[in-house]
Amino acid sequence: MALKAEKKPAGEEEEEMPAGKKPKAEKRLPASREGGKEKGKKKAKKGVETYKNYIFKVLKQVHPDIGISSKAMSIMNSFTNDIFEKLVQEAARLTRYNKKPTITSREIQTSVRLVLHGELAKHAVFEGAKAVTKFTTN
Repeated sequence: MALKAEKKPAGEEEEEMPAGKKPKAEKRLPASREGGKEKGKKKAKKGVETYKNYIFKVLKQVHPDIGISSKAMSIMNSFTNDIFEKLVQEAARLTRYNKKPTITSREIQTSVRLVLHGELAKHAVFEGAKAVTKFTTN
């Protein structure tokens, strides 16, 4: 019984190479711009997120004629980051206690009451509730 040669689709024909010769290297397509570096172009820096713009806006609302030094702004930014971390830790703890998968505005409000004290907590809760209502109506 004779074996039949399989037909290959057009473009997939194998070229027979003489023994001992290597096949010619195929031409490569140019590398995409995403993968490699291009000459003359600088890599964009990733911006560090800060509260500086927001602190400055609030300062101008409260005292329009007063400025703030860069060192004072840095201290205020660190303070804001610190308070934020404390609030999130407390909210996460409350969420775990209640065996819930999500931090909601309720946990945030309770964490504000626990972390901040007295008048400051009352004002923060009021402003937060106002912000949530404004967000949900839009």
